[in-house]
Amino acid sequence: MTGAAKPKLVFDVVSVRLSAQASQAHCKQATIALDTDMAGNPQAFNPAELLLAALSACMIKGIERVIPILKFELRGVEVHVHGVRQDVPPRLESISYEITVDTDEPDRRLALLHENVKKYGTVFNTVSPGSELSGVLRRKETGNP
Repeated sequence: MTGAAKPKLVFDVVSVRLSAQASQAHCKQATIALDTDMAGNPQAFNPAELLLAALSACMIKGIERVIPILKFELRGVEVHVHGVRQDVPPRLESISYEITVDTDEPDRRLALLHENVKKYGTVFNTVSPGSELSGVLRRKETGNP
């Protein structure tokens, strides 16, 4: 006899149109300005940028999840994500990323960290089947700025 199934995580976001130029998304106690203006809004994320931000946040959260397990030492993480939109049908045809980790860990440990990001990321694994998703995890260069 097996134990009770672990309950699935659920997520809820409510988005509201405020005007023809502005919308907001709400989740927990947080609010994000949304660029839903047909002319664009430089002070808010558009839907594609939100997806890329979610992907980068997924990568950072995945790193946060595994660093205590792997006993991985780091000073910081930066993620750059680049998406290319196809017009017909509209979609992000390709997404590339670069994860830069400020660490003294050896290269094999960086590779292990990257494998964990790719294997266990919820958003990563949701986006991956629908877009050409590729990227690297590299060490931050030290030296003169």
